[in-house]
Amino acid sequence: MTLVLAFLIGACGALLGALLGVGGGIIMVPAFVKMGLPMKTAIGTSLAVILVTALVSTLRNGLSESIDWKIAGAAALAAVVAAYLGTGLKNQPYVSAAQLKLGFGLFLIAIGIYMVATRASA
Repeated sequence: MTLVLAFLIGACGALLGALLGVGGGIIMVPAFVKMGLPMKTAIGTSLAVILVTALVSTLRNGLSESIDWKIAGAAALAAVVAAYLGTGLKNQPYVSAAQLKLGFGLFLIAIGIYMVATRASA
């Protein structure tokens, strides 16, 4: 049952990520925590799934010429450094699962408020 649930979570996260451009982690991290994974493991597991999602989506978007490669390259360069630093910070013993959950929740709320507040101009 656990693998079936993980399969469904991955499918939902990837579909929303590919369709809406949101990180699949918005779906997967809370779902993996609900499955019983510790917060830090849920984040790492989600990122592993997102890697595959991003590769497939990049191939399909690249074929349909839906990528600005200059922007993607610049952002990717910064993302390599930021991902390395962020993972190192997340795995420090002084960063607790409770702090990560709070930060994740506040981030989702902030993004939701921003999306609702700017929806008329989109």
